Amino acid sequence: MKDNNVLKDSEFWGEGNGPQKNSSGGDNRPKNDNPRPPRLWIIPVVIAIVVLFFYMSGIKTIFQAQTTSYTDFLQSVELKNVKQVEINDSQTVNYVLNNGENKVTRIPYFDSTLIDRLLANNVAVIGTPRKVNVLELIINLLPLLFLIYLMSMFMRQAKAMNGKNMLNDFGQSHAREYKANGKDSVNFSDVAGQEEAKTELQEIVEFLKNPKKFTALGARIPKGVLLVGPPGTGKTLIARAVAGESGVSFFHTSGSDFVEMFVGMGASRVRDLFAQARKKAPCIIFIDELDAVGRSRGAGLGGGHDEREQTLNQMLVEMDGFETDKGIIVMAATNRPDVLDSALLRPGRFDRQVSVELPDIKEREAILKIHFKKVKTEENLDIKRIARATPGCSGADLANLVNEAALLAARASKPFVTMIDVEEARDKIILGVAKKTRVMTPEDKTKTAYHEAGHTLLHYYVKGVDPLHKVTIIPHGSAGGVTMSLPENDIYYVTKTQNLAWIKLCMGGYVAEELVYGETSTGPSQDIKMAMSRANRMVTEWGMSPLGFVDYSNDDAPLFLGRDIAQHKNFSDDTARKIDAEVRNILDECIKDVRQILTEHRDQLDLLTKTLVEKETLDDKEIRELLGFEAKEDNASLID
Repeated sequence: MKDNNVLKDSEFWGEGNGPQKNSSGGDNRPKNDNPRPPRLWIIPVVIAIVVLFFYMSGIKTIFQAQTTSYTDFLQSVELKNVKQVEINDSQTVNYVLNNGENKVTRIPYFDSTLIDRLLANNVAVIGTPRKVNVLELIINLLPLLFLIYLMSMFMRQAKAMNGKNMLNDFGQSHAREYKANGKDSVNFSDVAGQEEAKTELQEIVEFLKNPKKFTALGARIPKGVLLVGPPGTGKTLIARAVAGESGVSFFHTSGSDFVEMFVGMGASRVRDLFAQARKKAPCIIFIDELDAVGRSRGAGLGGGHDEREQTLNQMLVEMDGFETDKGIIVMAATNRPDVLDSALLRPGRFDRQVSVELPDIKEREAILKIHFKKVKTEENLDIKRIARATPGCSGADLANLVNEAALLAARASKPFVTMIDVEEARDKIILGVAKKTRVMTPEDKTKTAYHEAGHTLLHYYVKGVDPLHKVTIIPHGSAGGVTMSLPENDIYYVTKTQNLAWIKLCMGGYVAEELVYGETSTGPSQDIKMAMSRANRMVTEWGMSPLGFVDYSNDDAPLFLGRDIAQHKNFSDDTARKIDAEVRNILDECIKDVRQILTEHRDQLDLLTKTLVEKETLDDKEIRELLGFEAKEDNASLID
C-alpha cells in the first residue's frame, strides 16, 4: 500500500534539482548543471538561532542560583548570616550564606549605604570586572549584520541585472550605441520635409565618409552641431538619419544622464563617453535635451548647481580643450537655446546651429504619407486636405493624428481608416475629447448656440479672417462649444487688418449674448483674455497704433527669475497710460463693429442658433446653404 505521507524526490528537491540515480545506482546529474540560487534566507535564520542560544544560556546562568528579594538580602546581612558578597556593575548581587548556600538578588535602586552595612557586619565583599555579555554584543551587532545582508542582496541583484559591479558603474557613461546599419537604421529618405536641415547636415555626412576631401584643402569640419526647434519636430530622428547615412557609430544619451547627486559623477561620465567615442572614431555623439546640463553658469538667485557646472566644464574641455578629438562630431538637440551657456555656442564647440522648424503644408503632406503607409486607409483618402487642416502641427502631432484615427476605426470595427475617423481624431487632439454624454438644459444649450453663432456669423462679414471650418455646441475639453477656422495657406506674417479681424471674432460670442439676453455670462472669459492680449501686443510690440515704431515689451527679463521678481518696465507712467488708452481704443472700435454686424443680421443669428440646437454641429458648406451664401469650390471641411 502506498504511503501518501512520503514525498517524492521531485517534490522534495524540486524538478531537476534532486539526486537522480542511473541504472547502477550512481548519481547521474550533470556536473555543470545550473546550480540553484543561494538561499539567502539562511543567514537571518542562523543569526536568530545564535541569539536565541545565548539568550537561553543567560537565563540558565541566572536560574542556577536561587533568586531572593533585596529586602531578604539586607535582613540576612543584619543577622550576620551572609559570609561573602560579589557585586558586579549590572547591579546583580551574588552572595553566599554561612551554611554555604548561594543566592542572587538585584539592587533595585542606588544604595549608597550598602558597602558600609556589609563592612559593619564583617561580610567579605568581592568586586568583579565587567564580563563580556555575548548576548548584548550580538544584539548591538544585529543592525550592522542586517545592513551587510541587505547590501549583499542589493549588490548580487545589481550584478545579475547589469552584468557588472554597480559601484563601478556610477562614473561610467550611460550612452547607448546605435548601430547605423542595424534593423532600426534611419536615412534621410525616412525623414519627410526639413530639406534645409538635411542640406546643412549633408556636409557632416560627407565629412564622415570622406574626411580627406576637406582636410586636403585645410578645411575644418564643425565639431558641434546644435539642432534647435520646437518639441516634436524630429530633431532626434534627423540625428539618427545622419548616423544612418554616414554609416558610423552613433552614441545616444540625454543631458539629464550626466546630472547626479554626487559631485563629480557627471564629469566622470562625460570623460567616459568621449573615451568610448575615441575608440570608435569616426563617430557621432548625440546629446538630447542639452539644456538639462548646458544652462548658463552663475544665473539665478543663490548660485548655481556645483555638480551641473562641473559637468558642463568637463564637456567644454572635451569638445575643445588642449586635446582635440579628430573624427568625433558632437550633435545635440534642444528647444531652449536661449538658456544655454555662451561658452557652448562659441566657435570650436556648437558653432553650427541647424533650425528644425514646424513643417509647412507640403512637408505635412509628405509626413502624413509616410505615416499613412503603415495603416489601412480608404482609396480616396485626401492627404492634401488633411495637411491643410493641420496647421501648426509638428511631425509628432501628425504621427499621433494617424494613430488616433486608426484607433478610432478599430474601435468602430471598420476595415480601414476613413476621412470621418481623421476628422474626429483631429478634433480630439486639438480640442479635447467630445463630451457627448454631458446633460445640458435647453436654456444652456440655446445660450451656447447663440454664443457660437455669434462667432460663426462674423466669418462671413469680417474682412481678413480665415475661412470657417465648422461650429459645434458639443463640449470639448473645458470649452462648452467650438468654432473652428482653417487658414487657406501657411501664415508667416499677420497684418494689422488680420489682427483686428481676429479680435472681432473673439468678441462675437460676447456681443451675441449681450444682444439676445441683455447681459453676458462667464462663457466669454477666455475670449476676453485672448482679445486683450492681442490688442496689447499690437500696441507694445508690433507698432500697430498711433504710438508708432516703439517696443514696450519685457522680453529681456532674466531667464531664471520668476516673472514677478524680474518684472520691470522700460517706460514712464505717462507712457503706460497712453498704452492703456490705445488698447482700450482698439477694443472699443472692434466691439462697435461687431455690434453693428450682429444687429443688422439678427435674423441670420437666430436661424443659425436654431439649426445648431437641432443638429449640434454644422460645417461651412451647410451654413452657406442655410444662410444663402455663395458656395465655395474648395470647402474647408475635411468631409465632403
